[in-house]
Amino acid sequence: MPGVTRLTTGKRRSSGTRRISTSGPLRAASVALALLAAAAPAVSAQRYWRGSFYPNLSHSTGDGLWIGLHYGRYSPVAFAERPEPNLASINLDAGASTQGSYAFVVDAQAPAWWPGWRAGLTFGAVRVNRLGYYGLGNDTEYSSDSLTTAGSYFYKVSRTTQFVRAGVQRRVIGPLRILAGASIEHTDFRALPGRSVFGNDLAAGIVDPGTIPFTDKAVRAGVVLDTRDNEIDPHRGVAAEALFASGTGYTRTTASARLYVHPLHRLVLAGRIAAEGTGGNPPLAALELMESSARPFVAVGGYYSLRAYYNGRFTGPGKLIGGLEARYALISVPSVVEVKLVGFYDAGRVFERGEAVRLTTTGLHGSGGAELALRLLRNSLLCMGYGHGSDGGRFLFGTSWSY
Repeated sequence: MPGVTRLTTGKRRSSGTRRISTSGPLRAASVALALLAAAAPAVSAQRYWRGSFYPNLSHSTGDGLWIGLHYGRYSPVAFAERPEPNLASINLDAGASTQGSYAFVVDAQAPAWWPGWRAGLTFGAVRVNRLGYYGLGNDTEYSSDSLTTAGSYFYKVSRTTQFVRAGVQRRVIGPLRILAGASIEHTDFRALPGRSVFGNDLAAGIVDPGTIPFTDKAVRAGVVLDTRDNEIDPHRGVAAEALFASGTGYTRTTASARLYVHPLHRLVLAGRIAAEGTGGNPPLAALELMESSARPFVAVGGYYSLRAYYNGRFTGPGKLIGGLEARYALISVPSVVEVKLVGFYDAGRVFERGEAVRLTTTGLHGSGGAELALRLLRNSLLCMGYGHGSDGGRFLFGTSWSY
């Protein structure tokens, strides 16, 4: 009829749209997947902790067999590709050696817990019962005959240290950071039985008896430039730093640079140069160490400076070290395992009091050798090898790269 709208009960079909009906279980699954997808960023952003506990067994030329325990907690970086080994960690290591050395160290590090900040706190007690001491200066001599006539401890000394070390770094721009830190260390040296170079120098006043034992209160500041792709096992990038420290009665200025290039798929080339000078009246405890943004290390001589020479082989107020390495991956499964063959050459020397620290090839002591390195996952590295220098050869063992 005119003016009356007719109602239809038939189904209307659109020309381009088809309605899809889902059953109850399928609809529930779709909702669950949508919720998981929405929650994925939040889940990946959550921080969690993992733990580790295991015994340690190792060997070194001076200390003999080491037996210890390790307990650690760390917050992993998950699937993020970033250079830091973890967001934060705390580790407890305790051990002793068959030659009377021991170590108890608690180390807490937060390299990526707070955006733009790094912080660390380490404290402990360590005795190195067979540390090398060959005298002061770059021309100290080593004679194997002295070990026969004067005893096996002629070139060794026992050093005991209790320490607390704290540091913080703040990103300024890009890979550039500023650093500030402080430490308190109490160090004592003890002559081992029989004749020794240390005992002779202490009696002659070459080593100041007033600095043994010695309590050192130091503050440090500096700048760090770090573009490495991975801090544990870098394949490319630069790590450079300039540091200044003021201790009890002395100052220390340190500069270093490490370069890593990746010219071939399986080959990494690494190089390092570092120099350090001191002012004032540094004690023997300070002369035997070289500063870095991570931790001080024994130099010149030892795994972290001049690998084929005994720890503490050359001691002086100024230091210069350098090195080159070629690391070739025999087996490479990225992020899982790598087995590398390494060839290296190290060089270094010390400068005596009043002598300017400078880049020079004069008076350098060199050492070369080879290593076999095993990296597991992101953060585990083991190096074993052999190095040879003018004093002879040494077997090498380390749980990190020399540099």
